[in-house]
Amino acid sequence: MPDFLLFASALLLVSLGLVMVYSASSVMAMAETGDPLHYVKRQLVGVIVGTVAMLFLMQIDYRIYQRLANVGVALAYLLLVVVLIQGAEIGGSRRWINLGLVNLQPSELSKLALVNFIAAYAASRPHDMKRFWRGLVPPLMVTAVFFALIMLEPDFGTAASITGTALIMLFACGARVLHLFGVGAAAVPLLGVMVWREPYRMERILSFRDPWADPMDTGWNIIQSLLAIGTGGLFGLGLGSSRQKFFYLPEQHTDFIFAILSEELGFLGSSVTVLLFFLLAWRGFRIALRAPDLFGCFMAVGITSMIILQAVLNIGVVSGILPVTGVTLPFISFGSSSLVVSLAGVGILLNISKRIR
Repeated sequence: MPDFLLFASALLLVSLGLVMVYSASSVMAMAETGDPLHYVKRQLVGVIVGTVAMLFLMQIDYRIYQRLANVGVALAYLLLVVVLIQGAEIGGSRRWINLGLVNLQPSELSKLALVNFIAAYAASRPHDMKRFWRGLVPPLMVTAVFFALIMLEPDFGTAASITGTALIMLFACGARVLHLFGVGAAAVPLLGVMVWREPYRMERILSFRDPWADPMDTGWNIIQSLLAIGTGGLFGLGLGSSRQKFFYLPEQHTDFIFAILSEELGFLGSSVTVLLFFLLAWRGFRIALRAPDLFGCFMAVGITSMIILQAVLNIGVVSGILPVTGVTLPFISFGSSSLVVSLAGVGILLNISKRIR
């Protein structure tokens, strides 16, 4: 039997996401399109496609993906190149391929492709993972190409998320901590150069340190987010009663939807949301520990880490614990590509759980 608690936590998060996308986006949608349901209708398409993908993948033997690892990486690379050439430019970034009804975000598909590749690679040579050149370097090179292509869009948040997921997986696959720390230390100067070359990244770092130093510009987002969270109090203002969604808080239905959720549902509502992610993490890592083979174990670690790390980054940004990175909240934020990929990942986890004896 598939893991019921994992299934239930994913569906509850998706249901909460639909409600919050409508509540957070209705004012903006009415002003932009005259239809307050504009964004929730598009999100509903993602829910339907994602749920079908989850139920379908729950029936497919997960071990088949091990043979498709290289093909998946090649296809993901191709889509990332295509989006740089022909992608729709929104807000100065090329992250989406317009498919008419929805926009495809290749960087989201890349997450699953990389997780599958690392799981397949490590499962085929578990004893090599403690070696630097034979074990660690090949998956790091594949990850570095993903990072570079996504950064060209540019999308630092997704690039950081996918790299973090890869490092967690490599640790779980047996890579030496010393090797991983060495790679991290070597990457610090590169990250410093990337921040220095793009003024807006430096502004985000400075506003993270003291958002009130420039409250009308670089510190605006985080200040409005903290106001929303603080205004919510213990029980919230009530569903649909947010004040910050009236054009005070930018990206209220995507990157900062957790702030609107906290404002309307309060500390109790946000705590329930966090607990649902904890439940998903617990069941996902439990599946990894009990998986019938190494590939299933590594896949479960990767998919669970992919979802939970992104949730941690988003909530950290919204609450002012981390600098603004532009990462959405899985299952909750508006965005069909992220929703479909997350639900597809849950489908694979459910299939692995079905084969646990």
